[in-house]
Order: sequence, then structure tokens, then C-alpha cells
Amino acid sequence: MYGISSKAIVAGLVICLSFTIIGTAGTLTSVKVATAPVIDGMPELIWDQATAITVPVSGGTNTVSHIISLKSVYTDDHVYFLALWDDPGESLRRIPWVRQADGTWKQLKTATKEGGENTYYEDKFAQIWNINTPSFEASGCLATCHVGENSDVKDFGNKYTPNQGETADIWHMKMVRTNPTGYVDDQYLDSMRYSKDAPDAGRHSDPGGSPYYDNINAAKNAPNYTSSDQPAPPYWIFDDQKQAFNDTYSTSDEIAGVIVRPSTGDRSDIEGKAVYDSGKWTLEYGRNLTTGSQYDVQFSDPGKEYSFGSAVFDNAQTRHSYENGVSKLIFAPAGAPAAKTPGFEILFAAAAMFLALLIRRRR
Repeated sequence: MYGISSKAIVAGLVICLSFTIIGTAGTLTSVKVATAPVIDGMPELIWDQATAITVPVSGGTNTVSHIISLKSVYTDDHVYFLALWDDPGESLRRIPWVRQADGTWKQLKTATKEGGENTYYEDKFAQIWNINTPSFEASGCLATCHVGENSDVKDFGNKYTPNQGETADIWHMKMVRTNPTGYVDDQYLDSMRYSKDAPDAGRHSDPGGSPYYDNINAAKNAPNYTSSDQPAPPYWIFDDQKQAFNDTYSTSDEIAGVIVRPSTGDRSDIEGKAVYDSGKWTLEYGRNLTTGSQYDVQFSDPGKEYSFGSAVFDNAQTRHSYENGVSKLIFAPAGAPAAKTPGFEILFAAAAMFLALLIRRRR
């Protein structure tokens, strides 16, 4: 079918499966720089001092697989990252309100289970950094992902660490809820299991003020606020610019479903800014090497390897593309050149893309 033989598909599967077995095992080298990059989503020349690694992710909805390019630099007290990944469309239409012909308001949503919105949502990017979860060292994010649990109410499953006392640090860029204010949401994982009182299971936000809240009135039948730049887009309203909702809108006009503001406290540790252009997201982000928080990974030992895994959400609430295996961050001594990208990483990325193309063409 479509000129692709079963042998070619089998060959692609064998290549990808063989790399899945050994894991991604990419090593990202952070290079010491004298001046910090500007976190604005528009990389300057300072990033040329670092060497990128490629991280294939797969298994998501809407766009099944992506290739992430990662770089890192650091200063005396901060570490910074540059992430680029492919995405066929900029998804920002996150559960907006739309005015009906009869004058009522309705939120656009399709999900019937928790975490299942994959139509009216936003693009996201996330990383999990190991703090003290031994199984993460072998399998990365998969050690904390429990697909299919509580499937009667949840679309995808739960996230939690395997054992009591184990934790991990989540960095979660949300293109509607945190990107407009210049932050990556700082969260963490522990071993808490799902219950009606803990619907997010082991996933929690770091202490501090939330960077967003829902734009919904007390009766839950219309927006509570608007702003001078509505109707949407944009699909967010800045908290310091919100106005009491006055329905002067026309049929089919949309109002943002979320109010955004800068996060505070422990939750505000990570600065970040992403820009979408020509089928690609570019994200710059960074934080202090050490924060002192029990909920954060601490980059306090320059001779240590730090394990992490990456994920891409293409207009998906929970069904993300994820990294098989685990990547490592190391810090190069001042003046040392960045390590070259290992050849097997390039081959792995090519194999993943080859298989994705085969699957898509056979659909």
C-alpha cells in the first residue's frame, strides 16, 4: 500500500525498537559562558558556544512524534536551556468561551474524561528531573508514568513516583497559561496515588501563587472577566488588565477561558519564553543552579550527572509524546569545549522519523 513494503516497515521497527531497548542515553553538556542569554525565545549568538543533542519523543496524540533539539549553558549561579521542536500548528485556543446565537455562552470542549481534551487546548513542553527516584535512572519518565490507571474517569493515567519518599522535579511550559507572563510552571512528583481528593495523584505544584486561574463566573455559565483586547485571540487575559464582564459581543465571538499572572514563591523559580515560527517552537528557559527548595533538583555538584526526560504536548491535555529512556545533563569545566553530538543519537533520531513517516503514509 502506498508503495511501502512490509519489509521496510519491519526494518524501521527493528531499528527503533533496538534503540528503545538501550534508551536514548543522550548526554547534554552545559557550557560555561560569561554572559547569560536573554530569555525571550529568540536565541542570540551565545548559544553557538553550546552543542545540541537531539531527543526523539513519540507516543502522543495529534502529532505522534517530534524531534527536540536541546542546548545548555551556565554562569556562576544560573543554568539555561534552549529547546526547539517541530509542531505543525501553533495551538493556543484553550477551552475558550463562545457566544451562542441565543445570547448564552458555552465553553468549547470535547473531553468526557479527566485530562482528555485534545481539541480545544494548548501546546506544552515538559521535563522531569530526577531528585531521588532510583528507577528513574534506568527508564526516565516511564518510571513515573502509569498509563491506564483509573480509566473509568481518567483519559490517560496517573503520574507518581514508585515508592514513598521518592520525588522528582517537573518543569512545565504551558503556551497559554505561563508563556505570556514569562515563566515555566514549577511542579514536582511524589508517591501519592489517585483518589477523589487527589485527582492529579503524585503531580503537585510547588508552593507559591498560581500563575493562572479559570475565567468563569459563579454560576459557571459565562466568563467572569474580559479585557480591552477581547474577543479572542489572544486566548488569555492578563490579571492586571481584566475588566468585569459586560456582554456586548456578537454571536460566535470568543472570550479567553483563563486569566494569567506571574507566579510567586517557589513556583516562580523558572523563567521561560517560547516563540512559534515556521512550524517550530523555540523555547529559552533557565533558573538558579540551586534554589534551596526540597521540591527542586539542585545543580549543586558540577561533577555530577543529572537525569531528565522530555515531553511534547501537541494541543493535548495529557496525551504527550515522551522520551524513551533517560537523558543526562553534565557541566563542562570553564573553558572546555562542548562535546560533539554522538553519532548514535543522530541515527536514533533519523530512525524515529523514518518510522513515523511510514506509519503516517500507511494511514
